[in-house]
Amino acid sequence: MVNVLQFNDVSVVRDGITILDSVNWSVDDDQRWVILGPNGAGKTTLLQIAAALVHPSSGRAEVLEEPIGRTDLFELRPRIGFASTAMARKVPANEKVLDVVMTAAYSVTGRWTEEYETIDERRAQRVLSEWKLDTLAGRKFGTLSDGEQKRVQIARSIMTDPEVLLLDEPAASLDLGAREELLQLLGGYASEPQSPAIIMVTHHVEEIPLGFTHALLLSGGRVVSAGPLADALTAESLTEAFGLPIELRETDGRFGARAA
Repeated sequence: MVNVLQFNDVSVVRDGITILDSVNWSVDDDQRWVILGPNGAGKTTLLQIAAALVHPSSGRAEVLEEPIGRTDLFELRPRIGFASTAMARKVPANEKVLDVVMTAAYSVTGRWTEEYETIDERRAQRVLSEWKLDTLAGRKFGTLSDGEQKRVQIARSIMTDPEVLLLDEPAASLDLGAREELLQLLGGYASEPQSPAIIMVTHHVEEIPLGFTHALLLSGGRVVSAGPLADALTAESLTEAFGLPIELRETDGRFGARAA
């Protein structure tokens, strides 16, 4: 068991506003975390620090045992898989799906003059197949549906065999069918022993895939609860995080919530 993320009293303050407030958090390589909380809770900022994109204002953050602010980020970032809507917007609309995935090897979002080996293309083709995207390899990224684009982003994020995978609201805006297909794929991937540590931000407990092991609930930049799902994800912790009485139910490992 290897530690991949360690936050000690991490705070982020912008323009006098506290986004994260003294967060303590630890993630090991065999854990799959979901981060929940209302809008403005600090979820995305937390994920950006984990992606080595943002520095804490105070406290200490270590990613893959490298202290943020005291390490070469250009060497660290390729070891981290990161999929988000913001990243998807950087992909040229006319980029072929195969190239969207393959360019992850150079940490660029558009193919230019870099050269790829046969092993890179084979790896990209295999990842596309695993995420049921192989028939779309020649399609332009901008012609894909939201669900297809999100799966391409995840495929791209695991192209380089990252040591930690970060997913920022991967099921947001998807219809029921696309959401369930994505969650089924994510659940299968999360359940594989060789998969890296996974950290996923979402607003809804219904979007927690099978195979996820831990939860972190945030509210107002502070940790409400953190730990194994059974301990951290409860009606009480959701009620505290969202400021509304919440009922939580579980059926065959999937969750649902509604106002009490």
